[in-house]
Amino acid sequence: MIKFIDNLLNRITMYRLVLYYVLIIWLAGFVLSFFGLLPYTPIALVVSVVFILGVCLSVNAIFARVFDAPSNIESVYTTALILALIIAPTRSASSLTFLGLAALLAMASKYIIALNKKHIFNPAALAVALTVIVSGQSANWWVGNLYMMPFVLVGGLLMVRKLRRFDLVLSFIIFSIVTILGYFFFKQSNLLSISKEILFSSPLFFFACVMLTEPMTTPPTRNLRILYGALTGVLFAPFIHIGSIYSTPELALLAGNIFAYIVSPKYKLILELKEKLLVAPDVYDFVFQPSKKLSFKAGQYLEWTLGHSHQDARGMRRYFTIASSPTEAEIRMGVKFYPHSSSFKKSILTLNHGDKIVASQLAGDFVLPKDKNKKLVFIAGGIGITPFRSMIKYLLDTKERRDIVLLYSNYAPADIVYRDVFDQGERELGIKTVYTISNTPYPADWKGERGMIDEKMIARVIPDFKERIFYLSGSNKMVVAFEEILRKMGVSKKQIKKDFFPGLA
Repeated sequence: MIKFIDNLLNRITMYRLVLYYVLIIWLAGFVLSFFGLLPYTPIALVVSVVFILGVCLSVNAIFARVFDAPSNIESVYTTALILALIIAPTRSASSLTFLGLAALLAMASKYIIALNKKHIFNPAALAVALTVIVSGQSANWWVGNLYMMPFVLVGGLLMVRKLRRFDLVLSFIIFSIVTILGYFFFKQSNLLSISKEILFSSPLFFFACVMLTEPMTTPPTRNLRILYGALTGVLFAPFIHIGSIYSTPELALLAGNIFAYIVSPKYKLILELKEKLLVAPDVYDFVFQPSKKLSFKAGQYLEWTLGHSHQDARGMRRYFTIASSPTEAEIRMGVKFYPHSSSFKKSILTLNHGDKIVASQLAGDFVLPKDKNKKLVFIAGGIGITPFRSMIKYLLDTKERRDIVLLYSNYAPADIVYRDVFDQGERELGIKTVYTISNTPYPADWKGERGMIDEKMIARVIPDFKERIFYLSGSNKMVVAFEEILRKMGVSKKQIKKDFFPGLA
């Protein structure tokens, strides 16, 4: 069942999944309103969401044209639905003004309140906070309702599993609950009643799964994400205040966003295509010239945005590991194309010299350990080799020696990419590189390993495997298979690092 869910999630981009999630929650609220389980009528819900969506679409279209920026329609729909879920639905003129102002500010903030072309704050949270100042009205986060909870919780768990952000969400939930219960414990309140209120009648889970996990406003590494969750969790407590200003969910998130920006400044790069190289059957290496120098660690990834017409369900954004080394001036991206590739991939394949693409959201913990004496094993399948190209090229350019064994699996010899870098690493740094192919019949002149990487192959070519840290990169299915093999061989979970970014291409 878990594998089925993972395969299903892998077919949907993170942004599309968020859109589906908030849409389903709103539809659930719409149905529940017919049975009187929500304090709003179906008409009020429809009027509110249509009005918010209309304002969001109109304002976004205007700002996208003024700033000459690519418009992500998924983001517009998602923000509109989030606003509709946290601001009380209504048909009165005064409340529609509140809804309209919030929608206007949410869209405008993406373009205006930004540094280096990158917005700092969660748009919905910022819009609500600013609207409270202007109008005096506030959001009631009506999505935090007992009858809405099953939809929020089930969908939220799928969201977090897709994003692999359980560390962030758990940190937030633990610190928020402990802070609130600790406060009421000293107040000698009924903790059971307070616990029920937090868990079943507050926006805790919706806030954690949707608002808190937005990649654009969260820190890029695990430890920083945990701190971000803890800070926001403490500030989520409604009794926290500065003078007469008491904390609200949106203010807690904005404070967290500021922390995230301080510890991991965000920016957007405009990348100009320099070369497009066919490096293997259906595999292209895209070499871009960045608008400014990008500082990153070998093995990290970027979010790439390419506006194009006729977008499919996977949208205009993708995550790809940076194939180039931090020592190189250009930014490389290796992409595998399939017969039924996404509209994004089809569009990027049509790029010509001088065409531009936007990159942002530098992130990832899949990097070399600080301890240079650690023995490492890199295991990759197909185009999953890109982070290892980045790492080994970096070691070559810095002349840094490390004890590394690279196991690289492909269908056929022609599918091997970046062999020049790996062979150079073997010659100059002593990095042991083992190539294996799985397609039969095997070529007569093939001198490498044959067959899939399995327990026997690993034990044979890496006798000291229990002393090493394993880095696994490839398709989700392949990485899971590699991990199962290693665990059966007695390799501890702490010795296994997996390349991950939110969403497949």
